[in-house]
Amino acid sequence: MKFVDYVKIYIKAGDGGRGCVCFRREKYVPRGGPSGGDGGRGADVIFRADERLNTLLDHAYKKHYMAPRGGHGKGKDMHGKDGEDLVILVPVGTVVRRQDTDEVIGDLDFNGAEVVAAGGGRGGKGNAHFKTSTFQTPKFAQPGEPGDEADLILELKLIADVGLIGMPNAGKSTFIAAVSAARPKIADYPFTTLVPNLGVVKMGDYTSFVVADIPGIIENAHKGAGLGLRFLRHAERTALLFHLVDISEGIQDDPVEVYQTINGELALYGAGEESFEHVSLADKEQIAVATKLDIKGDGARLERFESYCRQKGMEFFAISAVTGEGVRQLVAHVSNRLRQLSAKTAKAPKAPHTLAVTPLS
Repeated sequence: MKFVDYVKIYIKAGDGGRGCVCFRREKYVPRGGPSGGDGGRGADVIFRADERLNTLLDHAYKKHYMAPRGGHGKGKDMHGKDGEDLVILVPVGTVVRRQDTDEVIGDLDFNGAEVVAAGGGRGGKGNAHFKTSTFQTPKFAQPGEPGDEADLILELKLIADVGLIGMPNAGKSTFIAAVSAARPKIADYPFTTLVPNLGVVKMGDYTSFVVADIPGIIENAHKGAGLGLRFLRHAERTALLFHLVDISEGIQDDPVEVYQTINGELALYGAGEESFEHVSLADKEQIAVATKLDIKGDGARLERFESYCRQKGMEFFAISAVTGEGVRQLVAHVSNRLRQLSAKTAKAPKAPHTLAVTPLS
């Protein structure tokens, strides 16, 4: 299935039904008077997060959504039927925002979360509503109000505990394949991974955590080079970042410069045209991981990178995803660290979780 994480759509809530102008004409009912019913309410457009979905592919092909209108009022004081709300299912982690103002309408970050993106129009009142003791024959009714409409952006941000970042061919796909059941494409050329991959790492104590493989970043990615920074949105929700650096022999680039280059691009995320959030991923907690330990050669590159990380006070691990060397220790450390972060978050006071519901009219 094709992975789609960014689409633009148009939505239109239902118009309200118009009120009815009618007068009673029944036998044995003298001076029947006005009997026009009210129009029904137009349907809302609602987005709902569904854990069974993992891509916005459906919305890449269907870009227009029209909710049904309310029924018109009828005689004998019969009101029109309310329109049935249009519920649009999206993956968990979808952010709904307006195209014109970039305003976030809702962040659907848990299963079943909902947000009303467009409100249906109010139904018009029938002429029976306007009858008074001094005005007994109103010959008018209200039209229904139009429903809200808007051009929206749907943006999917994967829900993961750990994000894998690094240059192309740093070993991210090999690592996620080694620790989970995910089977991303692995090859010896750059940009093998073109879309993010998710893997669930299961521990021996029946706990688990989710790892997201973010496609490779290169220098000037913030200007659109390579795959740009558009996939970095999937790292925004992660608690930790694994910064993978290739220390194998035959690589000309200095590992320290590579590490600094990627961090420079992370700092620029949120500041350019390719960004989607004004955040600094460079401030997220990182674990430096030297990869391809099985082909380290004389170890000079490994020694230089490890020395740099130790001087900076960063957590450092050296692994080989092919042979498994160091992988178990890294996974166990991350599991413990995530548990600590979870406990810390649970102790901190939490603000009420509410979804933004903003009228579009």
